[in-house]
Amino acid sequence: MEIQDLRNQLERRKGQKMQVEKDLQNLQISIRQQTRELHRFEQAKEIIRTVGMKTQEQLSFHISDITSLALEAVFADPYELLVQFVKRRDKSECDLLFKRNEVEMDPLTASGVGAVDVSSFALRIASWSMMNPKTRPTIILDEPMKHLSVDNQPAASEMIKELSQKLGLQFIIITHENALTTWADKTFEVGIKKGISYLK
Repeated sequence: MEIQDLRNQLERRKGQKMQVEKDLQNLQISIRQQTRELHRFEQAKEIIRTVGMKTQEQLSFHISDITSLALEAVFADPYELLVQFVKRRDKSECDLLFKRNEVEMDPLTASGVGAVDVSSFALRIASWSMMNPKTRPTIILDEPMKHLSVDNQPAASEMIKELSQKLGLQFIIITHENALTTWADKTFEVGIKKGISYLK
């Protein structure tokens, strides 16, 4: 009876051993598959990182180029716009800085508001030009360049005209500044009588 019990135990142990070997084989297959998947994931992550960096470089160049050209067209001693992508809280964020004579500064605290007006206008155009598909080629601006000095408004008007021609973009501008209409194709003077707007 003892020999039979020993044989039964041996058979059970053989079965357990076979099951452990089978489980081990399955685990090894799973580890190989997961290692391959991890490798593919790391490759995909590197591709995404590279594409992201290239996209940021192109965005940086496009935004800073258009904005710097606009500032250069309006001001005798213009700022250059710097676009810097930084990582904060595991997210990419974009910092915009002005640069002049190798000095970088925050546009909102270190420059005149006229430069900020021109920059915000140019950023809007850069944003529109990157849209795909683009909206209709018409942008309505309400009191653009309102903080820009009167001396610089004719240059801003010329810059708007050049952008309109180069981009095939129509600007409809509402303004109280006559100097800003210097290069306009058409102007309409609007008055108000008894609360109703009319063309003069």
